[in-house]
Amino acid sequence: MLQAIGFNTMEELNSSTVPAAIRHDFDLNLKPAMTESEATAYLKSMADKNKVMKNYIGMGYYGTLTPAVVRRNLIEDPSWYTSYTPYQPEISQGRLEM
Repeated sequence: MLQAIGFNTMEELNSSTVPAAIRHDFDLNLKPAMTESEATAYLKSMADKNKVMKNYIGMGYYGTLTPAVVRRNLIEDPSWYTSYTPYQPEISQGRLEM
């Protein structure tokens, strides 16, 4: 593949495409590669450290009365979500516009 694009080694390809100012000449200090099952177990062990906390988003909302004219003309009006096609994205777009 390298020869097809005019290079003999990966180093030649890298030298011609990556500017010298951003290249480094040291090896990265990476841990050994893991298998898929090892990676899954590692990610699960990380996820198990999460704590379920109380969510306070929306705690300032209080129930309100939606006037009938607003409910009828905006919320219950099918033209907001059936103007184009009955697909779900159109329903979402109608709700967003509303």
